[in-house]
Amino acid sequence: MPSHIDIATAGETLREARRIVVIGCSGGGKSTLAQKIAAHFKLKYVSFDRDVIWLPGWKERPASERRELIAEAVKGERWITDGTSTSSFDLRLPRADLVIWVRMPRWLCLWGVISRRFKYARRSRPDMAPGCPERLEWQFLRYIWTFEAVQTPRIIAGLDKHGPDVPVFVMKSRRQARKLLDLAGLPA
Repeated sequence: MPSHIDIATAGETLREARRIVVIGCSGGGKSTLAQKIAAHFKLKYVSFDRDVIWLPGWKERPASERRELIAEAVKGERWITDGTSTSSFDLRLPRADLVIWVRMPRWLCLWGVISRRFKYARRSRPDMAPGCPERLEWQFLRYIWTFEAVQTPRIIAGLDKHGPDVPVFVMKSRRQARKLLDLAGLPA
């Protein structure tokens, strides 16, 4: 089982961390959180949606290229990745100082993707690859609806296997997100 830490320890760890992995369900606020942390601590921000997975026109980058991009990104000394892909845990977790698991309620994640669909209608959001205008599909909504049941066991297994000694902070509310940022000295 991964080493879960409380919010006070997470705030202290975040202030000192040089390499951070942010994971969680789509719509939960991973990208927003990761971008705030990256800007404040001057970490290289790697968005899986923008920098690794998607090419213009919603075309998926080949898996071998994705792994090469991730391996190159995590060679650096100061970075934050925003993406849950457990298939890259073997590359990211051994180098990580902290994992922030954004584990928001299902309804909040659904609200997050629905609201950003309207906010970024017919255009790409900043953490998405260019040429990938925001869209909303039933398959994606089903992914969010079943995320806890399907993805959580994979996440736990990946954390156990590739990052058993990496501290993990599980964030379950927007209030906790604000408090974490406050404890780390960031404006919420």
